[in-house]
Amino acid sequence: MPHLFGPRVILREYQREDLRWMREWVNNPEITKYLSDIFLYPHTMYNTETFLDGVMENRGDLRGFVIAHRDTESYIGQLDLFEIDWKNRAAEFGIVIGNMEEQGRGYGREAIGIMQQFAIETLNLNRLQLKVLEDNVHAISCYKKCGFQLEGRLRQRQYRDGKYLDVLVMSFLREDYEARLRGAATAV
Repeated sequence: MPHLFGPRVILREYQREDLRWMREWVNNPEITKYLSDIFLYPHTMYNTETFLDGVMENRGDLRGFVIAHRDTESYIGQLDLFEIDWKNRAAEFGIVIGNMEEQGRGYGREAIGIMQQFAIETLNLNRLQLKVLEDNVHAISCYKKCGFQLEGRLRQRQYRDGKYLDVLVMSFLREDYEARLRGAATAV
């Protein structure tokens, strides 16, 4: 798997040593509260190891990267493409900054930009989409800054903390990427 480099982060392959870092966040409600319902129940060591083994062996339709510091390759979080539809050139997108000390430093935004370039230029995808809870304001702001556009709303789709929340569907298209490149070229 290629390493993808940004100014401060690298997107690299999962490694056995990442298990330690994954275990630190996978059962942390402060991190998992905005993630999918697979984190509704505690994850055992076996659950985490099975996921890590699967992604390291490229089992299933998940293709993922670890977000790491460029200089040390130490773990920051994870960024995955899943449900890849090669015929229609589309994929679901997910990200987590699993190290709480690294949250809010722009690493996620940088990693998303790197993945967008890789997905469009290398994988020849046309569409990336994600789902985000309506009250995850920090993530929504980040996604908008990365060019994702609100596309739809799944009303009262997720139940959390005694109330139903809408799930927002956001997408980023090849044409959005090309427009960004044109804008950067005209700014020079």
